[in-house]
Amino acid sequence: MGAAITGDKIDGLVQQAVFGADEAVREENRRQIKELAAGQGIYLTSIQGLYDAAGKGAYHNKTVPAINVRGITYEVSRAVFRAALKHKVGAFIFEIARSEMGYTKQRPAEYVTCVLAAAIREGFQGPVFIQGDHFQMNRKRYGADPKQEVEGMKALIRETVGAGFLNIDIDASTLVDIEKESLEQQQAENCRVTAEMTGFIRSIEPAEVTISVGGEIGEVGKQNSTVEDLRAFMSGYSALLAPNTRGISKISVQTGTTHGGVVLPDGGIASVELDFDTLRALSRAAREEYGMGGAVQHGASTLPDEAFHLFPETGTVEVHLATGFQNIIYDSPHFPQGLMKKINAHLLEQYSDERKAGDTEEQFLYKTRKKAFGDFKKEMWSMPADNLIKIGEALEERFSYLFQKLDVVDTVELVKKYVVE
Repeated sequence: MGAAITGDKIDGLVQQAVFGADEAVREENRRQIKELAAGQGIYLTSIQGLYDAAGKGAYHNKTVPAINVRGITYEVSRAVFRAALKHKVGAFIFEIARSEMGYTKQRPAEYVTCVLAAAIREGFQGPVFIQGDHFQMNRKRYGADPKQEVEGMKALIRETVGAGFLNIDIDASTLVDIEKESLEQQQAENCRVTAEMTGFIRSIEPAEVTISVGGEIGEVGKQNSTVEDLRAFMSGYSALLAPNTRGISKISVQTGTTHGGVVLPDGGIASVELDFDTLRALSRAAREEYGMGGAVQHGASTLPDEAFHLFPETGTVEVHLATGFQNIIYDSPHFPQGLMKKINAHLLEQYSDERKAGDTEEQFLYKTRKKAFGDFKKEMWSMPADNLIKIGEALEERFSYLFQKLDVVDTVELVKKYVVE
């Protein structure tokens, strides 16, 4: 089978799957890619078994990188798979957030197709984990019409699970009300919505698969989480789950990061003080008291390099990485300067109403350039082949570095042992 799948063939299929003339053409190319992936021994599944093993102490000090791919998804995913194959990494996740699906113009079926095509192209075999990241409840919309916001989330979950996302992170931490007197009262709506979403996911998950569901207790960029917050949440959440319903496998917490980092006036990123002691305590409590894999750290890709080895040392089960890879793409000397000028002019005009008082032009462009992945999707995919290769090489080097620092090198056999095909 492999001999018949040429690189040119996959390149052509994925181009048509993303940019085909109409939905019928795109769907047919998506179908062919899925069929080729299955024939090569590539399958979409849940990471639940691996996190169950962590919760039982079967392995220690490995932090699974969850990689948000915002643009040129086929090429970026190819770089991930090359690095994984080079270092025999089995424990890694591709993910995309609810918000990212919108501004990068990537629906779940397309995202899955790009990842599978990349796996085929690089000769990967085995399980592929794709995750819905930050499926977040909008506090304002929820306050106005809770039922409509919940139903919108359920529709998104149904679409993503149908496309092959078998790992879902529910984020109802936006509904935590710190004005309430007790921690239990503060977490009450978070517990209720996360329990309802967990039940819904269990009702639609494929037979023989337990989708890995994550919860969240501390909104990223807000005050740091505590073990007491975790206990208050788990007490309320567990009480609301239907009998014999599998709960969450991990818990996202806040320990000092913000998504994308804090942008300085020159467009650089401020240094961050991450509370690793809190992360260690939360991960230990998640495992020992609730059988979860551990705590999850968001907003980590712009941290200094010397921080990454601390995640496995503190028992962090998963770390989410996004903006740092975006920066490698945009700041590359191989990103066409003509296209960059066009992007910057577009951002300054199209999103001027989002510019905050006091923001320098550099700050504004740094904060908004993520949206160019959607607005200039075809132009980025159509960059000269040599440019894409050079950008891909830089990304591959970064993924290799992170795999080593997060201690997931040589995890193919570990994943094979605990993850069910």
